[in-house]
Amino acid sequence: MTILSALVALVLIFYALFTLTPLKTTIPGYPDAHFKKNAIANAIKIDSLESEMARWTLYSENLRRVLSGEEDLRSDSLILKNTRKYLRDLSDEELSKRDSLLRGEVMKMDSGEEGGKTEGPLPLEGMHFYTPLKGTISRTFDLVLHPAIDITAPANSVVGSVLDGTVVLSGWTDADGYTIAVQHPGNLVSIYKHNQKLLKNIGDKVKAADPIALVGNTGSSLLDKGDHLHLELWHNGEAIDPSKYCNY
Repeated sequence: MTILSALVALVLIFYALFTLTPLKTTIPGYPDAHFKKNAIANAIKIDSLESEMARWTLYSENLRRVLSGEEDLRSDSLILKNTRKYLRDLSDEELSKRDSLLRGEVMKMDSGEEGGKTEGPLPLEGMHFYTPLKGTISRTFDLVLHPAIDITAPANSVVGSVLDGTVVLSGWTDADGYTIAVQHPGNLVSIYKHNQKLLKNIGDKVKAADPIALVGNTGSSLLDKGDHLHLELWHNGEAIDPSKYCNY
């Protein structure tokens, strides 16, 4: 009986040591603090990527609406908050249909069928792009992770339009701060984010180099803190590298 009691006491002692002390981390497969830290970091990265994909899809939808003559979605905080729900409500068939319609509109514009035009839009290589801001590129173009370039410059530096066009978006979003977008000839749209102040309104006509905003660091989606311009160029519904057309 004494031996049995001693064995039970020994088992309880070992159990307490491996459950109530740091020795439990030596058990194979036990999630230690480093493992939990990595799991949390990965979860944050996944959530950030999902939010970024939702924002790009919303911009693509706005570009489709602009090219087809529909009213653009208002990119305010309410729209951004409900972007995922909006995307979930669209079936794969509907998304495919909208993509086909967008491509069809672009092809019609390129072939000159719309509005009795006999000439297609001027190719990008034939356009003279104005450099919107003199500064240093702090983040380069990446089609998947960052389909834009970031240009650092002092606060309140003047941002100019890259080409002649019409302002199709001008306002505030929680994620991107003060944002302005200009539609140009040739199915080209330029987008300028994180500004301190906007100088043009929706519907305004602008010329290349016309001031449209002042540099800032507004918005909650900033990856690089500090004053800079986030510049996007979209051609025929696809993101292109601005640094290939604007000299820095």
